[in-house]
Amino acid sequence: MSKTFKALSALLSYPDEALQKAAPEVRKVLDEEALLPPEHRAALDALIEEIATTELLTLQEHYVELFDRTRPLSLHLFEHVHGESRDRGQAMIDLKSVYEENGLFFSKSELPDYLPAFLEFLSMRPMEEARKQLSQPAHILTALAERLHKRQSSYAAIFEALTALAVDVPDAEEFEVVPEGDDADPNDFAALDAQWEEEAVTFGPGAEPSCKDRLVSQIRAGRRPAADLPKGAAQ
Repeated sequence: MSKTFKALSALLSYPDEALQKAAPEVRKVLDEEALLPPEHRAALDALIEEIATTELLTLQEHYVELFDRTRPLSLHLFEHVHGESRDRGQAMIDLKSVYEENGLFFSKSELPDYLPAFLEFLSMRPMEEARKQLSQPAHILTALAERLHKRQSSYAAIFEALTALAVDVPDAEEFEVVPEGDDADPNDFAALDAQWEEEAVTFGPGAEPSCKDRLVSQIRAGRRPAADLPKGAAQ
């Protein structure tokens, strides 16, 4: 089990006073486990300092603009492979079932494909298994890191660190990620509504295996009995 995944989950959560106060502890966890290469730690330390010292309202506004109002930066993993198709709903049901079989429970309002929730789950797993499971959405994490770099956001450091922790990062050509497209102005709500319109659903025998299928099957393959795990819930 690794506190590093839990620390990265915390850094990706909506910033509040508690997170700002916990910044030294987050840095301490990363120091003690020393799982990340120095070049990734330097970028993460800069993000932690930014979270700890930036005026809270400014920090929150930046977070909302990035992750809540910019669809290509969504922290919901299946958004990047299923969009708003009906397949995403079943994917979330399956992943939630895997979490619960392993002793991790969320409230009804929490979606299981939320990246901080997935990292919470990985923090409960043995390290080797967690790193293998992290490889499944690594192509999504890579795409998000690139998109955040383009916006000159310090949050890119988290996604680069996660990619570094993955055992194997697949070639981008092997996987499909919903293309970024043109950015909508985060404050242009009409454009945002148009950007979030439901996408067409495609059925048929020629459909490619989804990211969800690979992710869930990988997690199930490495599953341990729930009795061996501490009960927990994402904060």
